[in-house]
Amino acid sequence: MSQVLDAMFEKLVKEGEHVIDQGDDGDNFYVIDRGTFDIYVKCDGVGRCVGSYDNRGSFGELALMYNTPRAATITATSPGALWGLDRVTFRRIIVKNNAKKRKMYESFIESLPFLKSLEVSERLKVVDVIGTKVYNDGEQIIAQGDLADSFFIVESGEVKITMKRKGKSEVEENGAVEIARCFRGQYFGELALVTNKPRAASAHAIGTVKCLAMDVQAFERLLGPCMEIMKRNIATYEEQLVALFGTNMDIVEPTA
Repeated sequence: MSQVLDAMFEKLVKEGEHVIDQGDDGDNFYVIDRGTFDIYVKCDGVGRCVGSYDNRGSFGELALMYNTPRAATITATSPGALWGLDRVTFRRIIVKNNAKKRKMYESFIESLPFLKSLEVSERLKVVDVIGTKVYNDGEQIIAQGDLADSFFIVESGEVKITMKRKGKSEVEENGAVEIARCFRGQYFGELALVTNKPRAASAHAIGTVKCLAMDVQAFERLLGPCMEIMKRNIATYEEQLVALFGTNMDIVEPTA
């Protein structure tokens, strides 16, 4: 870690400045110190904002890892500051560590049914960007009503998913109803990312739980091919909620 910190340099940016441009060669990896940034991806000549960073996060790693052109444009929407790491240092330090990580998680990621639609190279990118988080018995992983910032895959242990009935007090006993349990290889936290709404349910660890976590920006960049599978799951969620509560709890916006 000290090698990385010693090699990083500060870059100040102005509002409206393009930090990286889609299609360019990758030169640096960036960590956000402060400031807000939008992510734009051009498809068929049309640019679309697919996400944003708000005073935290990092970007620019994919082009350096795979020697490919930049996959998106990052534009500053406020004055800010970044810490950069040049390509040579990044590849010497980070890519070496990622090789160890791939060895640990590649077979696990390949075994997940919902990722079967990804190409092998895309699954490797998923391995490269995931982080690991460990939760103790009873610890809350996500909270109903919170803004979504991550997607989770259970590596080991058991996760209880609960939902609070509408109209119930936050402190009222039995206000939350268990609606599902997730085990190794299953995922949760995707609904809020797919629907762009606050968390529809809470998740708690049952015993010690280890999860693989992917932030919202990586989720949007890498899991596009899996999105249809996740959207189809919404219908299943709605059926479960109707059976429990007599309503789908408005987990998605009503269609016109």
